[in-house]
Amino acid sequence: MKDNLIKLEEILQARPTTISVAESCTGGNLSALLTSKSGSSNFFNSGYITYSNEAKITMLGVNSTTIKNYGAVSEQTAKEMVSGVIANSASDIGVAITGIAGPTGGSKSKPVGMVCFGFCIFKDCFSTTEHFTGDRENIIESSINFVIDRLIYELSK
Repeated sequence: MKDNLIKLEEILQARPTTISVAESCTGGNLSALLTSKSGSSNFFNSGYITYSNEAKITMLGVNSTTIKNYGAVSEQTAKEMVSGVIANSASDIGVAITGIAGPTGGSKSKPVGMVCFGFCIFKDCFSTTEHFTGDRENIIESSINFVIDRLIYELSK
């Protein structure tokens, strides 16, 4: 992970690029990692920890109907979260993470380890869902690693 974080930081600093994130199940860990080195203010704009549904609605503008119809852990919610990140921060890149880190909270349709991501990279927005295994710490770490790897992939195209 450390090498990939360094690679992502290099990519972000190679061009004037800003990033903002909205985190639910990762609880601010992605923001902490992205700001762990001196110089991160050159690319890191803001981080929103929107753990509750109310925070997703009030801070990011997620529609309450979206949460009611699809749940807080859904690609639809992740898309609206990342749209709110971009609208509130005017960053070049936005990331949203919402999932079930466990050990409780899962169901048959949305098991522990299911994490939905929203990305907006230079106005190209998309979402995806991943399923991770392990304990709570492993799921959080896997979610963060996924974001870093995906950003490297998308920004290296």
